[in-house]
Amino acid sequence: MMDPVESRGRGYLVTGGSGFLGRRVVAELHESGASEVFVPRSAEYDLRTTDGIERVLTDGSPDVVVHLAAVVGGIGANRAHPGRFFYENAIMGIELMERARQAGVAKFVAVGTVCSYPKFTPVPFSEGDLWNGYPEETNAPYGLAKKMLLVQAQAYREEYGFDAIYLVPVNLYGPGDNFDLATSHVIPALIRKFVEAREAGAPEVECWGTGTPTREFLYVDDAARGIRLATERYDGAEPVNLGSGQEISIRDLATKIAELVGYEGRLVWDSSKPDGQPRRRLDVSRAEGEFGFRAEIGLDEGLRRTVDWYRTHANPRPQPVLPS
Repeated sequence: MMDPVESRGRGYLVTGGSGFLGRRVVAELHESGASEVFVPRSAEYDLRTTDGIERVLTDGSPDVVVHLAAVVGGIGANRAHPGRFFYENAIMGIELMERARQAGVAKFVAVGTVCSYPKFTPVPFSEGDLWNGYPEETNAPYGLAKKMLLVQAQAYREEYGFDAIYLVPVNLYGPGDNFDLATSHVIPALIRKFVEAREAGAPEVECWGTGTPTREFLYVDDAARGIRLATERYDGAEPVNLGSGQEISIRDLATKIAELVGYEGRLVWDSSKPDGQPRRRLDVSRAEGEFGFRAEIGLDEGLRRTVDWYRTHANPRPQPVLPS
């Protein structure tokens, strides 16, 4: 097991390091004393190709690889591009881990997805249930592509003694998230919809599905800290959930965001749109037991920070003052 202070003498390669989660992970590593953190840009290194992967490992010369890069999106994007989401996520991860092993990388941190869990997993989701069924259909290709890295990590550990770990973060959110309605996840999508509806004076906002499914959310800074702690302190073969352990229905989430934004119109639920997985809440005890991770930012505080960031950065138009 790596002691946390040992990160000061190690070089890191963080794929996806300029993204929403990646920027926070890079900051965490710098703050923990990492000597070098190499963040490749997709314009220079296409990690879907062998050439791009070989060059990034040569140029970065890492001791540790943290693989965050992924092709991601909400339910709509997953339904529109199942082939792309499967192939590009699978090929990136599989080739990168293989080339990293060949290059003598000391540790590989594969960051998977909660979408890998079976559609009807008992709640809370325990890591032991990852293989007990097929994932929810709308995001199964993406979830299965990422889960192949767990198979690879365990196989490489057994055959080559390769130190590869696999983390399963729940849905993330926070300042700097993707607010594009075509590709965003539920929290940024709802924030944008309600802010725009409030500005336009719209009498109603349409929301996908029935609102009855539940989700768990993890603030992005907490996720980055969890990944850093696992990188430093965890060397096990078993997958580890990263989450808050708190569950909320999509309907209650939408109501909460509407109140934060100050939108007072109607919420209309379009039940012709898919709900996705019925329930989602993780068993987070393994992360706390193995490397001392526990989420610190509650949903109310995290949503407030995210709404404030969107108003200031992504939607900088003056906002009416709300009554106190």
